[in-house]
Amino acid sequence: MNKFTLIAGPCAIEDNDTAFLIASKVNELCKALGVHYIFKGSYKKANRSRLNSFSGIGDQKALDVLSTIHNELHIDTITDVHETKDIAHVKDHVQHLQIPAFLCRQTELLLAAGKSGQGVNIKKGQFMSAEAMKFALEKVYSTGNKNVWLTERGNSFGYNDLVVDATSIYKMKQHGAPVFMDCTHAVQKPNQNSGITGGDPSTIEAIALSAIATGADGFFIETHPNPSTAKSDPHTMLKLNLLEKILVKCLRVKEALGGINQE
Repeated sequence: MNKFTLIAGPCAIEDNDTAFLIASKVNELCKALGVHYIFKGSYKKANRSRLNSFSGIGDQKALDVLSTIHNELHIDTITDVHETKDIAHVKDHVQHLQIPAFLCRQTELLLAAGKSGQGVNIKKGQFMSAEAMKFALEKVYSTGNKNVWLTERGNSFGYNDLVVDATSIYKMKQHGAPVFMDCTHAVQKPNQNSGITGGDPSTIEAIALSAIATGADGFFIETHPNPSTAKSDPHTMLKLNLLEKILVKCLRVKEALGGINQE
């Protein structure tokens, strides 16, 4: 990736209309700002705390939404994969696969993702150091797939909070792969007594500015027109109408520090 990239969309595919609204709005914004855009939406949520938490609208229905967004808006899409058996089917509907943070050490999953030929985004585990992520990267590289990038999302701090190490982007970039900042999961307050992850979205901009200043190649931002009504991660997503202000400010910082990379 030679151009600053934004991976953005809802936490999960909730319905066709919401997904298309987000994809269309963010795509227009990214075109205006010269940012490469990849639409993100989880086709299913496999790692929820509570048994009755929203897990998806149905695998095939959600994958069809992702395919249609790609075909109609002409943008790349990405979704999470949790098991090796899912990859053969999922890869026909998206252009990139995402390895969730909790699964970043799962060797067979990483190898299967690499062998798919798709782009692979590996989320750094909350329990992992920046230095140790080179081993996850090497697993995918061993398949011959070099279209891989890493995404920082903070580290566990006690039981109910995450912290972001300001040096993590720099350290992971030493592995030679593009590094993104997950600006929304980094504000999580996990393991709440309610079984629903909390968060502080007011700090999303601060995390984004810190990441851009330390060399991030792109952002991962979950966004929604009305986060309070979202069916997954309502307390951490960025309200859609706030995205432009943050992107504009961060791109100005990037330009001041060395210019915007062009394709």
